[in-house]
Amino acid sequence: MTNLIEQLIAFLRQYDGINDKAKLAKLVSDNFHLTKDRSVYYCKDFAVRFSSSATPNFGNTVLSLSNLQKFDDRPFIVCLVTPACNYALLANTTLLKKISHSSQELRENNIRGSFNGSDIMRDFEGINNTPENIERLFNIHSGLGFDGNLTRLVEATNNISPSGRKFEPNEAQHRQILLAPARAIRFVQSKDARTLKDELDAKVEKFKNEILLAALIENVNVRGRIIEYLIAGEDDRLRQEIINALQKRTNGIPQFKTENTLGDYAKEFKHYVTETDVKTKIMILDSNPKAYNLDKMLEFLASERSVFMFYFVGVEPGKIVNTVLVSMFQKRLLNATILLKHWAGRNSRGVSQFEGKTIGQLILSPETAINEEAPVSFLHHVLTL
Repeated sequence: MTNLIEQLIAFLRQYDGINDKAKLAKLVSDNFHLTKDRSVYYCKDFAVRFSSSATPNFGNTVLSLSNLQKFDDRPFIVCLVTPACNYALLANTTLLKKISHSSQELRENNIRGSFNGSDIMRDFEGINNTPENIERLFNIHSGLGFDGNLTRLVEATNNISPSGRKFEPNEAQHRQILLAPARAIRFVQSKDARTLKDELDAKVEKFKNEILLAALIENVNVRGRIIEYLIAGEDDRLRQEIINALQKRTNGIPQFKTENTLGDYAKEFKHYVTETDVKTKIMILDSNPKAYNLDKMLEFLASERSVFMFYFVGVEPGKIVNTVLVSMFQKRLLNATILLKHWAGRNSRGVSQFEGKTIGQLILSPETAINEEAPVSFLHHVLTL
């Protein structure tokens, strides 16, 4: 948690029992030198909206979705003022169940409606929405963002059946999925793994200057897609257009869509068929990167030679720190895998994220070890979702 947010939480607790949201809002605004935008007080590190209620459970309208969109790139905190206590809840879009108020016309291309206090999740995938967990919850949100949550909110608000397809393996496929950790152990110990790493490292070296330029892009999704395409893209003409735009430092990055597949880089060996997802890690940031769609992962691992890998590129201002190639089952990476089950809708098992701090540690201290027992238990769990 940033020092400023810790100070905010301590300040709110200092005024427990004030039972006057207008007075508390002025005290907070003056103390933290916040700017006011209608009912929201904000700075570059956080935004806060004050509400009041007689109890910790409140159904008041909090804010319009269009106004939340402006502040969804930083922790958005709802301070609920009650007679005895001031509660702080994270209310970024990832923490919203739906949009309740005046939301009948909400569509992905028509941001309408407002959310109520009752729409804010008090528990997210087993993590309590309390001040102690603001950093952890916001890191999860950062990996999804406003655009990543909009489809889910539209579906939940309008009770639309979500798109997507849950993968239901047959008996043979089920067996192959549970054999995937053993395949991964053999692969990471083979010459083929070294060949794959060497190929990807050569691409990073070839496009090093462009990767460092792309790392300066603030939009996390655009930044990631461009670097992934520089390393793993198949259209040389498009890659050259991206390189030209980066070198000229213009805003005219060509529009392109990346395939919505499991990995960015596919390579077939004699005994293995590999998919590798390329991920950039800005070492000074702790946000959680997207990992994989659980159903797509299971469908790929249902093939008998399949191996799913991650290639992480660590970047600091002006230099590439290191690269690491690891299995999805690597011991530390598996422990840092967060399953977002509710997020993807009823027709899917969900999606996953990695905790950003663990990625940084793996890049600084590469380790490929896989403990076969834990991945098998993990796959059993995902299959039952």
